[in-house]
Amino acid sequence: MAVRRFPDLARSAGVGLLLLALGTLPALSAAGAGVDSKLEQILAGSHRDPKNAARDVYRHPKQGLLFFGIQPDMTVVEVWPSGGWWTEILAPLLKDRGTYYAAWYATQAEGTSDFAKEQEKKFDAKLAARPDLYGKVIKTHLLAPAYVDLAPKGSVDLVLTFRNVHNWAKAGNADAMFKTFYDVLKPGGILGVVDHRAMPGTPFQRQVENGYLTEEYVIGLAERAGFKFAEKSEVNANPKDTTDHPKGVWTLPPTLALGDKDRDKYLAIGESDRMTLKFVKPVR
Repeated sequence: MAVRRFPDLARSAGVGLLLLALGTLPALSAAGAGVDSKLEQILAGSHRDPKNAARDVYRHPKQGLLFFGIQPDMTVVEVWPSGGWWTEILAPLLKDRGTYYAAWYATQAEGTSDFAKEQEKKFDAKLAARPDLYGKVIKTHLLAPAYVDLAPKGSVDLVLTFRNVHNWAKAGNADAMFKTFYDVLKPGGILGVVDHRAMPGTPFQRQVENGYLTEEYVIGLAERAGFKFAEKSEVNANPKDTTDHPKGVWTLPPTLALGDKDRDKYLAIGESDRMTLKFVKPVR
């Protein structure tokens, strides 16, 4: 049976006071309306891969980025952009007035798979094919604790990571990754996290095995790194997702790990239920 989750209203009620205390209360002005319109134009752009655009219904890019407070003049790091789904949105938004770091996998690390190296070549080709959109992208490499030069320390307004934390939990370097995000952000900077959401109380080993993490686990990672939890959104919630699938989160689209078996069932569920969490680096 599907379980519907609701926002933690008590936490949400204190968000304004928390952000004000941290010196990061967003201005509700024409700037917000401007980025909304700009995102609409980008999302409708012909530069986007149609397969990527088809996932908007599950990933809610405009609503998510507005929740994280993005502005076109920010310095933004996207962690592990992989095939460039978010690059198609972030790079055009930031190219004129902002800075976009694409912190790719550290493919130079020993033991990197051939698949990862091939994926990087495809990403590089994507950037090279549209210099008008992607010519200002700064590509770096990240795999903490060994590779942490994703951007100059203390220079970044916003770090974004989409559906990556479960990989670091499995690899055992999640704390090191979050510490790296903390170091590159300015005081008052924002960390935005989206990942597959486990039911509260799910044992950690089960989280690692099936790719779904509890909000408690992710909030703990951020707080150990020095962040303050600011706010959460239900924009990426999916009440149809029971999170108990035979091959974990990869059972669902877009992976569909079971192939044609029960394909219609999993397509009807859609992509995973996801947490959307905002953290702030305190102003000291």
